[in-house]
Amino acid sequence: MSFLIVSPGRDPKAWIKALENHHPGLNIYTYPEEHDKEEVEFALAWNHPRGLFKNYPNLKVIASMGAGVDHITSDSEIPEDITITRVIDDRLTEDMSVFVMAQVMDRIRDLSLYKEQESEKKWNPVSYHRIEDVKIGIMGMGVMGTAVGKRLAKNGFPVKGWARSEKEIEGIDTYHGEEGLAEFLEETMILVCLLPLTPETENILDKDIFEKLPKGAYIINVARGEHLVEHDLLEMIDSGHLSGAALDVFREEPLKEDHPFWEHPRIKVTPHIASMTKAESVVPQIVENYERMKENESLKNVVEREKGY
Repeated sequence: MSFLIVSPGRDPKAWIKALENHHPGLNIYTYPEEHDKEEVEFALAWNHPRGLFKNYPNLKVIASMGAGVDHITSDSEIPEDITITRVIDDRLTEDMSVFVMAQVMDRIRDLSLYKEQESEKKWNPVSYHRIEDVKIGIMGMGVMGTAVGKRLAKNGFPVKGWARSEKEIEGIDTYHGEEGLAEFLEETMILVCLLPLTPETENILDKDIFEKLPKGAYIINVARGEHLVEHDLLEMIDSGHLSGAALDVFREEPLKEDHPFWEHPRIKVTPHIASMTKAESVVPQIVENYERMKENESLKNVVEREKGY
């Protein structure tokens, strides 16, 4: 029985070390080194080559290295009998909450604007928003979205959340489904996207959504680049309907040097750093699932294939 790590473009050394610390003696292969495919029953993956896992006849589990699983579920060639799991980690959730809070505070107090003015030696005070007057809407009320919403609400922001299915979350007004979307967007001054990426949510941040927001609304995308229709965002910012955006995720990463987001004065770009997985923090739950698999026990944090999360 062997354990396979597949993470093209990522150095797997930290993962190997953490796995060996938590499970001494574990037989670990790293793709694409030579190995016996029939031995592999458990894989740890991030952005694997499409179609790779259909070649492993005894593979039972594919574990995502991070909270997102779209990089796995988007591979239609993965056999249906393979279980996919995701990471749920308190540190990841806390990091995301802190990052979104920082972006929100930067927006309402114009800190980035003053940094620009400083470089130009301009002294130009502008009026600011008070916390209680800024209505924030979060799209996606899973583990991350709920935590971000609670952090913002705890700090005095009026928060509402939208999800595919009905949810009840203390301190947050919730909406769901197509019927609740327009009401959710109404009066939302800062829209935060934390949706999972599925065929239903791809391109959801488009002109139609933006037009339903009040004039001057601001976009924060910390989910996936594929959620955003980029030319719609540029059009709505340049027309004056949206006041700007903070983007941490992109369709192609790293963002190309000639991409218009880089030099747009009302778009902030960060290099996908809102919440970064630490191997030592999440390996214990991966090892636990490995042991559960060996004992034919139910696994934790299983992805529902039909939902995509």
